[in-house]
Amino acid sequence: MNIPSLKEHVSAEEWQLRCDLAACYRLVAAYGWSDLVFTHVTARIPGPEHHFLINPYGLMFDEITASSLVKVDQDCNKLSDSPFPVNPAGFVIHSAIHQVRDDAGCVLHTHSRAGVAVSAQQGGVLPISQQSTFVLSSLAYHEYEGVALRDEEKPRLQADLGTANYLMLRNHGLLTVGKTIPDAFLHMYTFENTCRIQIDAQAGGPLVHVNPNILSGIAGVMKTATAGMGAALAWPALLRKLERMDPSYKT
Repeated sequence: MNIPSLKEHVSAEEWQLRCDLAACYRLVAAYGWSDLVFTHVTARIPGPEHHFLINPYGLMFDEITASSLVKVDQDCNKLSDSPFPVNPAGFVIHSAIHQVRDDAGCVLHTHSRAGVAVSAQQGGVLPISQQSTFVLSSLAYHEYEGVALRDEEKPRLQADLGTANYLMLRNHGLLTVGKTIPDAFLHMYTFENTCRIQIDAQAGGPLVHVNPNILSGIAGVMKTATAGMGAALAWPALLRKLERMDPSYKT
C-alpha cells in the first residue's frame, strides 16, 4: 500500500508513539496472536485532550504502519484525515479502560486460541508455571456478556479490572494494560505463554501447583529479572527483530 508519511505532520512525540504502536501490531502478528483484523491495540497520545491511536479497520496487523494508524477521540470519532475506517464497536472495551485508568498508556486485546481456551475454563489461570506467577500477581476476570458492543457494559468492565494489568475476558480472550506500549506487549507475551503452557500441561497428566507463598513479592522478583527496566529491556531487541523481518512498520 502507498500510504503518505505523516512524519512531518505530527509532533516528534506522536510519531514515536505511532512507530511503537505499529511495531506492536507487527509483533502481535509475528507471534501468532492476531485474529485476522478483529482485535485492537490502542495507545493514548500524551496530553489533556484524551486522544488515541487505533488500527485502521480492515488491515491485517502485518500491514499496519505508523502513518496508517488513525487518531480518534474517546468516542472513536476520527480526528485526522484518513482514508481508512475505524471500528467504534471494537473501541468500547478500550475506551472504558482508558477512561478510568490514567496509567493505561496502551491497551492490548487478543483472541488467541490458548487465551480463549483458558478463558473458558472454570479455574481460569492456574499457578502451574513461573509465567503464571507473574500473571496471577495482577489478574482480574470479567464475565462474558456477549459481543462487547454496548456502553452499558463499561462500568462492570471497569469495576472488574480495577487496578489489575491482566484481564481475562471469560469465553472471549485476553487483555493487558501497560503504562507504555512495550509494557502492554510484554504483559501479553507473558499472559499468552501462561495460557499455552497451561493447555499443554493439562494434556500431560496431574499438575503440580506453585507454592502460594511464592506468589507474594513476585513484583520485586520481576523487577530484578528485568534489571529494573521492565519491558524497556526487551523492546529494543524486539525492534531489531522487526528491522530484520520488515522495517516498513515505521513508514
